[in-house]
Amino acid sequence: MNQTKLGGYMRSRNLKRTVAYAIACGVIGSVAFGTSSALAEGSLERVSEPNLMPYTIVDGTSIPKSFTGKPGNPANGKKLFVHRKKGNCLTCHTAPIPEQQFHGQVAPDLDGVADRMSEGEIRLRVVNPKLSNPDTPMMAYYKTHGLNQVKKSFVGKPMLNEQELEDVIAYLMTLK
Repeated sequence: MNQTKLGGYMRSRNLKRTVAYAIACGVIGSVAFGTSSALAEGSLERVSEPNLMPYTIVDGTSIPKSFTGKPGNPANGKKLFVHRKKGNCLTCHTAPIPEQQFHGQVAPDLDGVADRMSEGEIRLRVVNPKLSNPDTPMMAYYKTHGLNQVKKSFVGKPMLNEQELEDVIAYLMTLK
């Protein structure tokens, strides 16, 4: 096969792969912050894991109660949001942070998220998005069991602690 045909084949193959990925991410992204619920409406579900503070999910869509009992720090939440080794949210999401490069485009744009969702709904999606949508690829930031390929130094620890969760949520609540 000559270089031109081979190059066209590779571009075609890469394009097909990219389109398939974009479609998958579009579907996933549309439900990652959607309203689909794995839990029954009108229900309360208490969730408890070793080494984590228990929490209650209301109507399968919300964790209305703060983990710390006090407001989070939005400035610290923004730092965690953009931190590539901690929150790493920009890998998948875009947000109104023009000073940061390389925003992801595979998950919902978070500009205006506080107008679309309540604080409790955002909290559920940061804590463990699989509780409202089992098919989402978004990782749980407050989970310690049932995880795959966890580095030994992180076993038994959530990605974000309670204060960090509330800080990220406080930042997201500024995005109106």
